[in-house]
Amino acid sequence: MEIKTRLKNLRKERNESQERVARAIDITLRNYQRLEMGEGYPRYPVFCALADHFQVNLDYLAGRTDVRETLPPSRETEAP
Repeated sequence: MEIKTRLKNLRKERNESQERVARAIDITLRNYQRLEMGEGYPRYPVFCALADHFQVNLDYLAGRTDVRETLPPSRETEAP
C-alpha cells in the first residue's frame, strides 16, 4: 500500500480534515494535500510527525508492513 493511501485511510479513521492534520504536523494544507495525492514524499521530519500524529510506526506509514504498533517511548524522552 502506498503512503498516500495510508495517509488518507488514517485521517478518515480519525475523522480529521486535511487542514487539521496539516496544522497538527506544522505544514501547509497544500503540502499535506500533495502527500495524499501522491505528489512526492514527505521529508524525514514530516514523515516522523505524521507517524507520531497517527500513532503508527514508520514502516506501517510507508506501506512496508501492515503492523501498526508504535514503539514505546525511549527512556530519554520519558518525563523524570
